[in-house]
Amino acid sequence: MADFRAQGRGAKIILKEVHDPERFGVAEISGGKVLGIVEKPKQPKSNLAVIGIYLYDPRVFQIIKTLKPSARGELEITDVNNWFIKDGSMSFEVLQGWWTDAGTFESLHRASTLVKEAGANLMEVPPGA
Repeated sequence: MADFRAQGRGAKIILKEVHDPERFGVAEISGGKVLGIVEKPKQPKSNLAVIGIYLYDPRVFQIIKTLKPSARGELEITDVNNWFIKDGSMSFEVLQGWWTDAGTFESLHRASTLVKEAGANLMEVPPGA
């Protein structure tokens, strides 16, 4: 959040390396900049998934008003993100540590297992430690 506030304007997305990028919006990165995001690409240009954490300046409300429904009949957050990329005001961070999607039965099970393990680990920490 502090880095986003310091950038002053634009947008910031959080990315995570994944083993199955074709299931996600995938960011192409070069020279510390996001070049573009493609939703569920058949041939991903990276393994960096856009994980659904977005920070936007107030211009996002004007951008949303210009969106047209996709072939799926939906307004796409990827279109918003690509607007900020074209504007030159998109930044990103790559998340360290664990993250998982919960969009399939397998990933939902993994997510619940990770949360359960994290909770169990918290229970083992002595008070005041």
